[in-house]
Amino acid sequence: MPLPFAAQRLLAFLALQRVPLVRSHVAGTLWPDSPEQRSQASLRSTLWRISRPGYHVVDAGPTHIELAPFVDVDMHRMVSKAHSLIADRAALADDATDLLDDLLPDWYEDWVIWERERLRQLRLHALEALALRLMRAGRYGEAVEASQMALRDEPLRESAHRILILVHLAEGNAAEARRQFRMYERLIGSELNVEPSSDIRGLVRHLTP
Repeated sequence: MPLPFAAQRLLAFLALQRVPLVRSHVAGTLWPDSPEQRSQASLRSTLWRISRPGYHVVDAGPTHIELAPFVDVDMHRMVSKAHSLIADRAALADDATDLLDDLLPDWYEDWVIWERERLRQLRLHALEALALRLMRAGRYGEAVEASQMALRDEPLRESAHRILILVHLAEGNAAEARRQFRMYERLIGSELNVEPSSDIRGLVRHLTP
């Protein structure tokens, strides 16, 4: 069922919070430029538009509002998988591609931007944890891919470059490890005017230039 943008914003906000919210807080966040009475009226109108027969997705009480508990939110699954990877609980057979999508990429409201960055950081740590686990399991090609997924998201991230170098070294590919280090060295030199840390330098110090 097509939803007006105001209804999409309300559902997205409730999905991100995951807890019952005070109605005045929801109204003030989603309609920040409106007086309180008008923002509350906008919230009531949006709830009415959402609450159609056979389409119960929001539990709205007199003081609090939340997403109905049976509503499945893909972001929650992504967060759960990311935490499982970081805690070393997820099966290595799990597909990591659902970690790659940015949250609401064309939305620029503060409450979306903050959550999008939080999830991006969680995703990066999960991909790095996955790469290390795959490396320890001897699945080097997949470990390289997981590292490169993180680097595609954040090309300047030293920890991801460091893991990729470790994977190359574990596989016996000294030339690839050195090439990756040189690539990173040039990148941060041109973009940030800084040098690689001593930690990442130490990984390739023993390699012939």
